[in-house]
Amino acid sequence: MLLPAKAEVARQLRRYRAWERVMLASPADRAVRATFEDSGYTLCVLMGKRCAREAADAAERYLRSSLVAYLAEQDERPRAEEADRHGPPTEARGFLAGR
Repeated sequence: MLLPAKAEVARQLRRYRAWERVMLASPADRAVRATFEDSGYTLCVLMGKRCAREAADAAERYLRSSLVAYLAEQDERPRAEEADRHGPPTEARGFLAGR
């Protein structure tokens, strides 16, 4: 698994948090909201997450821990997409296959 440099993660996390504060201070400003969403998207791509909040949490964990500890933690976390890959329960598979 390729991980970004911690300095870049820290920089993008600071940018995301700064724009989050600005956006919360003026939620009606479309330019601010767009920039905030852009910073969240960048953090998502950097951390390999689908949600900006998840990406920010992952970035904070990554910056606090060593590389080995972070990777071990990622392996232990349940993944929602794994449940989708398995398909229907085995008893349903046998029933559908018999048609």
